Amino acid sequence: MASLAEKRKADAEEAPADPQARPEELRLLEAMLFASTEPLDQAALAKRMPDGVDIKAALAQLQAEYATRGINLVRIANKWTFRTAGDLAWLMTRETTETRRLSRAAIEVLAIIAYHQPVTRAEIEEIRGVITSKGTLDVLLETGWIRPRGRRKTPGRPLTFGTTEAFLSQFSLEALSDLPGLEELKGTGLLDSRLPTGFSVPTPSDDPALREDEDPLEIGDLELALAPAVEPESDDKS
Repeated sequence: MASLAEKRKADAEEAPADPQARPEELRLLEAMLFASTEPLDQAALAKRMPDGVDIKAALAQLQAEYATRGINLVRIANKWTFRTAGDLAWLMTRETTETRRLSRAAIEVLAIIAYHQPVTRAEIEEIRGVITSKGTLDVLLETGWIRPRGRRKTPGRPLTFGTTEAFLSQFSLEALSDLPGLEELKGTGLLDSRLPTGFSVPTPSDDPALREDEDPLEIGDLELALAPAVEPESDDKS
């Protein structure tokens, strides 16, 4: 008489294949994304997948699977990663490291760089109407949210600045075009609803290529002192 274990094995072998079985490529994608310490782009994922897999379709399916779970598959700066679902972020409060709040001056400079990039320090000062201290730019460079892009083809060849992928990741933006526009800024109260005629918010560009008025960075540019020391600026412009 066959043992119970043998009977179960025979039943399993005779059972028809589950037509709803999960595709193997989804398991492979999960494993790679969970194991990676940083977001991965589609090309990097495709290199490790079996031939013939539609990586774009597989990512879309995996994203749909995780849409209602505690973690979501998100795309940031054209790279894929798993993140805690937005409505559950409060659960991670005790696990995060408390960071220093940016000054109002630093927030203003970051916003100008995000919307006006590539932009020089002098151009930032012209927009703000006040001198921008070396410390303000240093803080933003240390966060990894901005970077020197190149040098403007003007006398003095000043550095131009732009945002980074870390900026997009920090603010959960897929692209710079996801930054709020004029109407959204008005709706949140960040801009006065009664603005001067012709006032507009520039449309930021994701293009990392240098513009016609920019030269490439030179050796040592990233280590340069960005500006002479000046008195720290106050958040109060009055």
